[in-house]
Formats: sequence, structure tokens, C-alpha cells
Amino acid sequence: MIDVNVNESPMVALRTPNPDFAVRVRESFARQAFMTHIGAVLTEVEAGRCEIVLPYREELTQQHGFFHGGVIGTLADNACGYAAFTLAPADASILTVEYKMNIVSPGDGDRLVARAKVVRPGRSLVVCQADIHAEKNGSEKLVATALGTLMLMHGRDDGPNVY
Repeated sequence: MIDVNVNESPMVALRTPNPDFAVRVRESFARQAFMTHIGAVLTEVEAGRCEIVLPYREELTQQHGFFHGGVIGTLADNACGYAAFTLAPADASILTVEYKMNIVSPGDGDRLVARAKVVRPGRSLVVCQADIHAEKNGSEKLVATALGTLMLMHGRDDGPNVY
């Protein structure tokens, strides 16, 4: 097990039972056809955390030229899912049970950056939080914040067509 403190509080340490979690997360992300289709890139993976970046493309915008809310939600969902997946045992997979997102400003930028962390790990359910920022001219602005609940699917491989 690897102990990791993902929160600022020294009282909260997370344990990941899989020392190869980063490789497993990257392999799983690479199989996400939709994320590849929209151009999302998994840029950072740490135990209990991950970061996903999405460059601006006109096809990802709404009528005012901002990133579409559905795209922002997709990043929040995936970032939370992969932050949770870093803490999963080698024989478990992750599925989203629910997520809630507040959009706090337009997604106006050259790219979106989603950063997620595990807030509360559990044996069956993992709660994560994600912040999505728009980067424009070298500075970041918070676009949305999300809270997600993920289910650990014990005894289920993360490979394709396993459900």
C-alpha cells in the first residue's frame, strides 16, 4: 500500500493498494474513445488526484463561442473517475454513480484544465471533487466545480466489454 495525503490536512491520508495505479489509469484513459475524439489529454496522475486538459476547438463550443457545458461536465466526470480509480485495487473498476456540477463562469479560454481529488475514499463508494478552469493568455479562471460519487466494482476488470 502507498500512503498519500491528498488534502491539505495532515490528518487525511489515502491508501492505494495498487503500486501500478498510474500505468493502469493511463491505459484505461487511452481506451476512452470519446475523450480521444474531443482531444482531451490526461496530463497528471497521482494517488488520489488527476488532471485532464482539453484544447479549444470550435466543435466543442456553444452558441456564444464558450466551451459547452456538456464538455465541461464530461471533463469533471472523467477527472473525478480517474482520481478515484487511482485508489482502486488491481481487480476493481470504477463507474460514476452521480455527479453534481456548478458552472460559475463561462468556459472562455484556449483550453480547459480539470483537476480532481478524492475527498472521501470508501470500500464501495468514493467521493471526489473537481475544479475546471479555463486558461486564457496564461492565466486561469474557475469555470466550474463538481462533486462526484464513484462506485468501486470489485472483481471487475477495467478492460473493454466486461460488463
